Amino acid sequence: MAPMSDPVVRNQPERERFVILVEDELAGWSDYESVPGLRSFMHTAVNDRFQGRGLAGELIRAALDATRSEGLLVEPYCPYVRGFIEKHPEYLDLVPADRLDEFGLSAAAPGS
Repeated sequence: MAPMSDPVVRNQPERERFVILVEDELAGWSDYESVPGLRSFMHTAVNDRFQGRGLAGELIRAALDATRSEGLLVEPYCPYVRGFIEKHPEYLDLVPADRLDEFGLSAAAPGS
């Protein structure tokens, strides 16, 4: 059996979502809404047959990196995205500083 290729994350701005593909099959997605300067992550899901492989984390890391490279800030309404940012404080700067409390992230902020 041939080894599986690495998962691929793609932004689908026309559908306002990031997707993660495994062997060209949709394994998971994260829906967002955009306004100028801001991307609001609303919901993240991984299809049942792809659960337990760490794909959601891979998807969100790539989505946050892409969002940073686009110069956008993040509203983590999705509980998974919020938890990911809490566990990876290097992404806290993507959340508007005056909204950290709203998302329960102020305690995770450096120096707080």
